[in-house]
Amino acid sequence: SGIGKCIAMECYKHGAFITLVARDEHKLVQAKKEVEKCAINDKQVVLCISVDVSKDYTQVESVIKQAQEKLGPVDMLVNCAGMSISGKFEEVEVDRFKKLMEVNYLGSVYPTRAVVTTMKERRMGRIMFVSSQAGQIGLFGYTAYSPSKFALRGLAEALQMEMKPYNIYVTVAYPPDTDTPGFAEENKTKPLETRLISETSGVCQPEQVAKVVVKDAVMDGWMDGWIDRLIFCDVKMVILSHSVQIVTMGLFRTIALFYLGSFDSIVRRCMIQREQSKAADKRE
Repeated sequence: SGIGKCIAMECYKHGAFITLVARDEHKLVQAKKEVEKCAINDKQVVLCISVDVSKDYTQVESVIKQAQEKLGPVDMLVNCAGMSISGKFEEVEVDRFKKLMEVNYLGSVYPTRAVVTTMKERRMGRIMFVSSQAGQIGLFGYTAYSPSKFALRGLAEALQMEMKPYNIYVTVAYPPDTDTPGFAEENKTKPLETRLISETSGVCQPEQVAKVVVKDAVMDGWMDGWIDRLIFCDVKMVILSHSVQIVTMGLFRTIALFYLGSFDSIVRRCMIQREQSKAADKRE
């Protein structure tokens, strides 16, 4: 994805050896060329492996093993496989719900499962999950997408509790709408209500998102809400000290409720306008 490529570029700027894993070989080659431009020394390597990380765990495990044999054990795993489908609940094809869970959830479970044993043996490692703002709050039009992103938070919370004694840290990034090819494709069929809600927060550039999530991934805190931190902080207060949580939780909850109320108003206005338009058509 656009964010994934930019994260790889940002890590390469810090001297990392990179393995890119994706389905499309052509896009992998193009991404490899762009990442290699960010090298800081002539010893760095970019390895490309084509596989669908959401389909067959055995294949995913095999390619991860292959990558570790060539470049050494994984220090940081970035899970950013994802896709979005928006639409009203009753209009989304049933098989799309399954597809999104496979890509957005299992597409992160399988690579993570393939690296944790080695990380535990080495007593070190970082695991990053790229979720979405829609993974913190359910929004109109995202009945298929939001649950698949919410699932990443549950996975991360449980996994962090297991991994922390082994000095392995888990990061969850919740980027807002980001200017990527996937976002452009999603906008082609996005319901009016969903589009109006999205417009309230604007669109970020993938390079900007990558810099922030990579910076936070190498810190000891385990979750990153980034731009939306002041809007929905009640769902990720673990990044703050307990004392700060107690003092500020009410304020952040109030802010979150304000935004939820404004989103509900958008949906209601669209519904009323649609009904008025239908009534006018009938009179004609």
